[in-house]
Amino acid sequence: MNAVTKPKLAFWSDTDELECVSFLPETPNVMTFCFQSPSGALFDYNPGQFLTLELPVPGGPIYRTYTISSSPSRPTSLTVTAKAQADSTGTRWMFDNLRPGMRLRANGPGGRFSIVHHPAEKYLFISAGSGITPMMSMATYLYDLGRDPDIVFVSCARRPSEIIFRERLEHIASRVNGIDLKWVVEETDPYKPWTGFRGMFNQLMLGKMAQDYLEREVFCCGPEPFMQAVREALAGLGYDMELYHQESFHAPLPETERVPEDVFPEEETDAVVEFVSSGATAKCAETDTILVAARAAGLVIPSGCTMGICGTCKIRKTEGQVHMVHNGGITEEDIDDGYILACCSNPIGRVKVEA
Repeated sequence: MNAVTKPKLAFWSDTDELECVSFLPETPNVMTFCFQSPSGALFDYNPGQFLTLELPVPGGPIYRTYTISSSPSRPTSLTVTAKAQADSTGTRWMFDNLRPGMRLRANGPGGRFSIVHHPAEKYLFISAGSGITPMMSMATYLYDLGRDPDIVFVSCARRPSEIIFRERLEHIASRVNGIDLKWVVEETDPYKPWTGFRGMFNQLMLGKMAQDYLEREVFCCGPEPFMQAVREALAGLGYDMELYHQESFHAPLPETERVPEDVFPEEETDAVVEFVSSGATAKCAETDTILVAARAAGLVIPSGCTMGICGTCKIRKTEGQVHMVHNGGITEEDIDDGYILACCSNPIGRVKVEA
């Protein structure tokens, strides 16, 4: 029997590894992995944030970004809940190989998709598929505060058996007033009656689910076509989109872009990227990214989403100019300190970076 020890009063940082301590199948092709710090350190993050895991797949490590599905109100462990798509490499490796006792390196936590940054009296959480993971973290956090929250929690899935965290959410909703669960499915499971919503999420459903939606802070996560449908539904009903927040690793978020106005990459113009630490140099077009140039030079810069969201590929630029269009994966303070995101930075002329 393993001894239960009291956690040390120290907090985990991504300079330390994560140790897998358990895993749990949730729905078909979805699994939750639980991690602890080998040193016993506690976890401190905002509900809704994400981690980028370094996965030791055959052929060399790859980096995949996952939302933390646990809540910082339960700081002794941390969970990520991953869905293995048909063409997935990293997540499929986790399903087949990641077992208790194994250790991984991770970057993070990161991201600003959290109720911590947008406190409100009333919330409307809308998700589809594995987009439910940050909502689970935020709902658990509000539940653990001990007060009755005010959440309309909408989750969409293909069928009832694919609603992630359904039983767990129904349990916590049964113990407080103010967590109103709304399930939406495209089709039913054979031989199992379904009394919830059926079809694609739309304005009519929204009006039935939360008549006071105009008063609620909205958090949305899921595939980009789904989020676009939610945005259009809300905008068409006169919702104040300043109160709308979304998270996705599948498409850019244009409202957070930083676009320099003075320099733009030219397809026919050559650039040179010097990687100072390794001594490598790569010639490329200005329309290539620093990350592409690094790979051409045989260098591995850790990267996750490749869309400027997760921040995994952050490196320091020591000389030259780049054109960077990111989607929230780097702070203004980091940019002022000379950092860039390799995945979304185009070299202008000659550029030096610490890599």
